[in-house]
Amino acid sequence: MTKDEKLQAEIERTRRIQQFEREFAACGHICGIDEAGRGPLCGPVVAGAVILPRDCDILYINDSKKHSEKMRDMLYERIAADAVAWAVGIVSPERIDEINILQATYEAMRTAIGKLKVTPDILLNDAVTIPDVAIKQVAIVKGDAKSQSIAAASIMAKVTRDRIMKQYDVLYPQYGFAKHKGYGTKAHIEALKQYGPCPIHRMTFLKNILK
Repeated sequence: MTKDEKLQAEIERTRRIQQFEREFAACGHICGIDEAGRGPLCGPVVAGAVILPRDCDILYINDSKKHSEKMRDMLYERIAADAVAWAVGIVSPERIDEINILQATYEAMRTAIGKLKVTPDILLNDAVTIPDVAIKQVAIVKGDAKSQSIAAASIMAKVTRDRIMKQYDVLYPQYGFAKHKGYGTKAHIEALKQYGPCPIHRMTFLKNILK
């Protein structure tokens, strides 16, 4: 495939993942919602909320897991510059242990929505319906691969959380947070067994690991 053919294919893919944005265009400000960090053994859960301009022309916005770190960083800067509004909500590991990861995820999402400088008219969420939110919501299964707004939110959440985990790596270098970002890799579990948990570990996630 030539360079021009690859570009044309990406333009067509971008049009396809704008289907929900076109479907709900009459609603007004459409806000994508997604999270990063539900599965790791430590660190916060982070939710992103993004209102993109109508007919957003940013290419390569996709599920954050499908991009390299370099590409995510580039897209983060572009989305931050071009979005009508965007925000992230961050919930600590202590709070996750207190109320459980699902409720903490909802809390992070509500926080992100509340921080937006523009009030959304509709929320497109990745597979969930957020409790205690008055704004109309549409839950889309695998939404980060089907909606440009949700994909943008996934990138903002993922980059924010990865940067937080890199900062924690400086404080607790023995765990390798900069590499695995807190997920339960073999190296992380071995470090946990050698050094025990640190203050950012989710103790409710470690019950079956530190027996």
